[in-house]
Amino acid sequence: MSKILKIRARQVFDSRGNPTIEAEVYSRYLSASAICPSGASTGAYEAYEKRDKSNKKYLGKSVLGAVNIVNTKILKKLKGQNIHDQERIDTILINLDGTKEKSNLGANAILAVSIAVKKLSAKIKKLPLYKTFLVKKNFQLPFPLMNIINGGAHANNGLRIQEFMIRPDRAKTFSEAIRICFVVINNLRDLIKKKNLSTSVGDEGGFAPMINNNEQALNLVVAAIKKSGFKNGKDISICLDVAANELYKKNKYSIHSKNFISVDQSIKKYQKIIDKYKIKSIEDPFAENDWISWSKMMRSIKNVQIVGDDLYATNLERLKKGFLNNSSNSILIKLNQIGTVSETLEVIKFAQIIGYKTIISHRSGDSEDTFIADLAVGTNSNQIKTGSLARSERVAKYNQLLRIEEELGKKAIMNNIH
Repeated sequence: MSKILKIRARQVFDSRGNPTIEAEVYSRYLSASAICPSGASTGAYEAYEKRDKSNKKYLGKSVLGAVNIVNTKILKKLKGQNIHDQERIDTILINLDGTKEKSNLGANAILAVSIAVKKLSAKIKKLPLYKTFLVKKNFQLPFPLMNIINGGAHANNGLRIQEFMIRPDRAKTFSEAIRICFVVINNLRDLIKKKNLSTSVGDEGGFAPMINNNEQALNLVVAAIKKSGFKNGKDISICLDVAANELYKKNKYSIHSKNFISVDQSIKKYQKIIDKYKIKSIEDPFAENDWISWSKMMRSIKNVQIVGDDLYATNLERLKKGFLNNSSNSILIKLNQIGTVSETLEVIKFAQIIGYKTIISHRSGDSEDTFIADLAVGTNSNQIKTGSLARSERVAKYNQLLRIEEELGKKAIMNNIH
């Protein structure tokens, strides 16, 4: 039996330049480390991120307290545990914390250890990480939901919608999917330049031009797809992340302009842009507690992927409620919303049983850690959302998927998007 001999945590920095936690877990001969990501547009039901709010040296953002918890309490509890028993290790961590939202130890401290244990187990077994999750053979590559224009909380332009993404639906291989996105992004850059707008990028690598109208952004995306020689709605689909929590006030929404309008009017506007721009996926179209509006959207709009992110917060109880409420047909999976690998896998399993699409996702404050790339392949999740083809913390995940594709060789096939 391979036992945990030592755990060491340290404070490192994420892609936004904020402190975050890295944990390294050691067996007798090997070690593996993991870095916890951090979100900007966070839902109320996410697990608790422990930060040193009174530490003025780091403007209240350091994670030295969480680091100390790993190096003392967590190490004491996990020393000698079987590295391959992920569920037992995660249960020990959950029980040691003892709160629903993991506020005693901090979900960031717990998750960094949980992921590092999973990586170390694969290393000891001499298995590629993706082969140690739910799928044991016939691995499939996910379609990228590639962020190409940033708005909302991820950019300081005036765009209401947080992410404008493309999905290369006709790609036969993952490398072809990335090539298609690469071509569209480069043509989009040229179009933005021609309008004398900035081609600087937002938190997740998508362009953040100073435009404040959703349709302006959508027109740019359509033009870039056309300029690249592809057909919008056939070769490539436009997908949106609305992040409606940020655009909600007194049962009204300001998604489509700065004016707050009713839910029924908002749905009509959604239908209009879906028809006009052939949109295939909409994430968080309404706020996280507005269950009625979600089911209204599901009844009103057909043949569109409706994705719950803040709505579910990768939480099994909320997912069950959403299923009974007919709230969506897809779920976004973010490890740090729930805080352990085992709980994440439980949510993915249940979502797939009820026929939901599972989309593995990064966070806006991410790192060079590529765990989610292997997780997507190893759980048969048919899409991955990990930003644009810019900024190395985003590209690292795509590069890992390219390596997995190469390793699978002729057995590498794309997942079913429909």
